[in-house]
Amino acid sequence: MSESIVSLIDVEKSFGNNKVVKKMNMEIKEGEFLTLLGPSGCGKTTTLRMIAGFEEATSGIIKVQGERVEDKEPFERDVNTVFQNYALFPHMSVFDNIAYGLKIKKRPKEEISLRVNAMLDKADAYPAQLSGGQKQRVAIARALINDPKVLLLDEPLGALDLKLRKQMQVELKRLQKKLGITFVYVTHDQEEALTMSDRIAVMNEGIIEQLASPMEIYDRPLTKFVAGFIGESNIFDGKVTGSANGIIEV
Repeated sequence: MSESIVSLIDVEKSFGNNKVVKKMNMEIKEGEFLTLLGPSGCGKTTTLRMIAGFEEATSGIIKVQGERVEDKEPFERDVNTVFQNYALFPHMSVFDNIAYGLKIKKRPKEEISLRVNAMLDKADAYPAQLSGGQKQRVAIARALINDPKVLLLDEPLGALDLKLRKQMQVELKRLQKKLGITFVYVTHDQEEALTMSDRIAVMNEGIIEQLASPMEIYDRPLTKFVAGFIGESNIFDGKVTGSANGIIEV
């Protein structure tokens, strides 16, 4: 069993009187592809942003590699984030976009050049000249260049068309396996979660309804919500007509 690389202990987040994440406890294992799955407004992106440091937890403890990070700035945490809208710097070339994190860390020019060139093509192009898929590849390369322990991905394929989205799903999973980096992935797309993930945390109204492998969630949903949200729903209404010796008659 892999050790936990990210731990959330009784983490809550409120915006005014609206509690969007409630007493969340979750252990994310080193080297796994874990997906936060759920409908809009269930708290999955807020959870990701709290791990990244873009949102401050109202209460609770967040650990990365065993170290508490809830009071640390995003750049002080050994995580990087990829967004749906790419968040590339439009005035910088592809090379400079990818190199940005290494330059901030004041790495030698020779090292920057070697590491960036190993990751890219179209080095001289600018974001406006790239397709959606190319932009997302640059955003992922920029996030990975610093060798983060955890890569956080917030609906990174949401802006792509279906065919390209399928290609990128395969590419992302291959990349994650090759690098062995922990991926924490946010999506509302059940098929995407089921095909890419080692484990899925199904979220609803700020809580985790079930955290398990895709097969277990599909075959043995723990709650009515999970059963209705994942795959084809076959929920039947029934009336209890009797019970005896621990057996219920429906």
